[in-house]
Amino acid sequence: MTSEFIIFVIDGASASANEAEMLSIDVFNERLRAEGHWLFAGGLATPKQSKLFDHRDGMGLVSHESLFSMSEHYSGFWLIRASNREQAEQLALEGSKACNRRVELRPLLA
Repeated sequence: MTSEFIIFVIDGASASANEAEMLSIDVFNERLRAEGHWLFAGGLATPKQSKLFDHRDGMGLVSHESLFSMSEHYSGFWLIRASNREQAEQLALEGSKACNRRVELRPLLA
């Protein structure tokens, strides 16, 4: 049985990949597609472009900031399919190498 996971890319202040990193990411993406692991991937704008909304109980609060105030943030992600947790962890290691950044792996809940 396969499971689905998200791999978050963790970036610092630069929030951008250089040309070599982009090429490496493209190769990794193609491998994910070829081996049937690919669901979706995307980049995220910097936290400076974030807004927080909280409308619980009709509060209507809007903050012009990110939830995260640290220098590190999520700059992209891969949604993947893997046959088990171990395979997902191996793909996370390879994704980290491809983008030259730390990554965080989490299972998606069904």
